[in-house]
Amino acid sequence: MEGIPATSFQNDGNLKSKNRAFNHLQVLSITNSFENVIGEGGFGKVYLGTLQDGTKVAVKLLSKSSQQGFKEFQSEAELLMVVHHRNLVSLVGYCNDGETKALVYEYMSEGNLRQKLSDRNPCALKWNERLQIALDAACGLDYLHNGCKPAIIHRDLKPSNILLSKNMQAKIADFGLSRVFFDDTTNAQYSTCPAGTIGYLDPEFHSCGNLNKKSDVYSFGIILLELMSGRPAVMRAPGSKSHISDWVAPKLESGDIQSIMDPRLEGKFNNASAWKFLEIAMSCIPQVAIQRADIGHVVADLKECLALEMSLQNAESNSGGTSGSALSTTYFPLESNSGPCAR
Repeated sequence: MEGIPATSFQNDGNLKSKNRAFNHLQVLSITNSFENVIGEGGFGKVYLGTLQDGTKVAVKLLSKSSQQGFKEFQSEAELLMVVHHRNLVSLVGYCNDGETKALVYEYMSEGNLRQKLSDRNPCALKWNERLQIALDAACGLDYLHNGCKPAIIHRDLKPSNILLSKNMQAKIADFGLSRVFFDDTTNAQYSTCPAGTIGYLDPEFHSCGNLNKKSDVYSFGIILLELMSGRPAVMRAPGSKSHISDWVAPKLESGDIQSIMDPRLEGKFNNASAWKFLEIAMSCIPQVAIQRADIGHVVADLKECLALEMSLQNAESNSGGTSGSALSTTYFPLESNSGPCAR
């Protein structure tokens, strides 16, 4: 895969792109005067829009009250112009007209992963759908980490930043908002401004303040646990809150995979692939960053996990519908969750 040319990022205040540039009136027309809000973040509100050819888009408008200013807007726009992957949300164009600064993205009609995992969603994701979403997101993150030169670190990876197309293809969004670049030889950070969301932040960040590729891997591991369990990263109860990794740990130790899995799956999963998936998740979240898996290895493992699930489903079908749990006796959990998984 091609990396990012060093000359792609301009510091002269001008946006240079082959992508389409919109002016204020065009953005107003596309969004029907900012009629339909479909999201909101640190950058500002996101509006549903329609281009002249009927293509639906998502228009992210930089709010005047946003903590991010023109420099951050320009950085994301320039970055997205040169970063292309099927598992990254693509940029259709931008607007840099006076005080109107906006980014025009492809529209992801199925919303985000947080919404899909919510207990308010009437249609729970199937297990094989969750595996495919995990693999899609891992491929996008692998491109950012290992396919771009210098590497791009998302720094705020979470389910609401994993969007889904009408075909349920998962794509990572908002990586340009909180990126950090690394020099491959010195591993030096070029940007150290705070980023991240409670529950997904690398534990090492609290102790040493460093964010790196393994910080994203930690966040991704937490997302994998959420995909398995249907539970949020931080579970709140009256007067207390707990982290999903602390909730999983004793269940993993006792070998109780059934109590970890989302009850909305209604047992429709194979224990073998569930254990494999849990091992992958645990390989991402050791407290010490150096012990975490590289996202490239995670991609390979998730491919194996999805293939295992599909082969077991086929075996069930051919044997007349044998229960998935009956096919899991040859696969065992880790003895410890303190280090990276053995492969």
